[in-house]
Amino acid sequence: MENFDFIFSIAILILSVMLHEVSHGQMAFLLGDPTAKHAGRLTLNPLKHLDPFGSILLPVITFFTGGFIFGWAKPVPYNPYNLKNQKWGPALVGAAGPLSNIAIAAIFGMFIRLSAFAPNFAFLGATEQISAMIVFINLLLAIFNLVPIPPLDGSKVLFAFLPYKWRNVEFFLERYGFFILLIFIFFFFNLLLPIIYFLFRITTGMAI
Repeated sequence: MENFDFIFSIAILILSVMLHEVSHGQMAFLLGDPTAKHAGRLTLNPLKHLDPFGSILLPVITFFTGGFIFGWAKPVPYNPYNLKNQKWGPALVGAAGPLSNIAIAAIFGMFIRLSAFAPNFAFLGATEQISAMIVFINLLLAIFNLVPIPPLDGSKVLFAFLPYKWRNVEFFLERYGFFILLIFIFFFFNLLLPIIYFLFRITTGMAI
């Protein structure tokens, strides 16, 4: 059963981070930047998005050491200077990835609820475990990426709301964001888990 969980968790993660990155690129394209399209990244071909460490090695490490799956895909390139809206464009591109994960979680959460209350959807009960894994992994990706620390997506949303006089905050976070993010992951990541568990219960009606 552990091998079954591992294989499906890796598959779910790869597909979820792939859709996350494609959503960034598609939003940038809609806002006037064709960089991702020209780079061949607006595709659902996983091979175009896999990162050897973030998509394969890290998920293996987190599964066997922490019991959960976590990772990322290669970031989709985009040029913020091509966006039609220079203030809100980067925030919309940044938010598109987590929103895609939230949408996926909502869809499969609905499947789980329908399997419990609608007889015509009883066949979905057989896939309840997989659906629950999809919901959890996508909520994890969404909430983590919304943390407002560069290079995470939440930082793009934060910077759009910061007044110009606070530009020094943006410069500081851009410069030291990677180190701040490492500190957050090692010492404060657990603060996100109650939020993820709460959203999981709301989405699926199940407790973890």
